[in-house]
Amino acid sequence: MTIHIDKDLCKGCGLCVEACPTNVYAITGETNRKGFAVVTAVNAEKCVKCRICEKTCPDLALYIEE
Repeated sequence: MTIHIDKDLCKGCGLCVEACPTNVYAITGETNRKGFAVVTAVNAEKCVKCRICEKTCPDLALYIEE
């Protein structure tokens, strides 16, 4: 299982961070080319593949690949 985050699409809204029941994501100091602080999967091993993050992201910036 791999979590893909398109950092160029991410605007750092944090909706996936709030929605994730296992605290996989965090907004770090990393920024994309547009200057937005982007989300990173800091605890990818905790992912239970519920895909709430995919459904919550308004910009379709992340997805889980099995």
